[in-house]
Amino acid sequence: MDGSTIGETYRQRGYCAPIPVLSAEDAGHYRTRLEQAEQAIGRTLTREERTKPHLLFGWAAELARHPAILERIEPLIGPDILCWETVLFTKEAGGPEFISWHQDLTYWGLEPGDQVITAWLALSPSTVESGCMRVVPGSHMLDLAPHRDTYDPDNLLSRGQEVAVEVKAGDWVDLVLAPGEMSLHHVNIVHGSDRNRSNDRRIGFAARYFATQVRQKSPRRDSAFLVAGQDRYGHFDLEPAPARDYSDEARTLHAEFRQRRRELQSSL
Repeated sequence: MDGSTIGETYRQRGYCAPIPVLSAEDAGHYRTRLEQAEQAIGRTLTREERTKPHLLFGWAAELARHPAILERIEPLIGPDILCWETVLFTKEAGGPEFISWHQDLTYWGLEPGDQVITAWLALSPSTVESGCMRVVPGSHMLDLAPHRDTYDPDNLLSRGQEVAVEVKAGDWVDLVLAPGEMSLHHVNIVHGSDRNRSNDRRIGFAARYFATQVRQKSPRRDSAFLVAGQDRYGHFDLEPAPARDYSDEARTLHAEFRQRRRELQSSL
């Protein structure tokens, strides 16, 4: 799929998928790195550690700035790119984890929103059975709808937020992805996912990218990871990639940046 096709589909539908970016072997390599890290720590990553893992693990920082991903992003938002957040969306086999219907931009405070885009890369099979992402085509053209916070512990979203819009069966499209394929979706599109009913983990690596001219509307200072080009605007403090995986220094910086983000988002 070439850049013009991706751009046209994305603008019309609010998403584009599947987009091949990595080989199955390369996707398996990053999954192995994640699971080796979990083995070294002695447990699966916590919800907190799965957010901004690029501050904890060099392989996650490498994935966030992978050329095969960025070359699909650049035609949409330009060559100077910041990554606002990375997230590992991991659903254990047969587990209760799900993601409610929501619109991303509701709690982000980033503007203009049309210069912000999410890339979602499958590191394991993302199927209907395993709880792949579902999107409502064309809903990116709607204004942001009211959301309510549920704080459901099984909801992979930070607040368990859900949109106050009824989504009926047949309204959505399932974004089925093989390992190494990704989807792109607009920050206003209504999307969510069901629980994993398969016998394998469903692992997705999401990266939130935006053009460097984007601003944070909160008066609090925000941060981001420079992944391509130059930042000529300085609207965000730049985050460093870790020198060593899961080091004391990396964990301290991760905790500091996560606390800043929580305080910022609570002010929106």
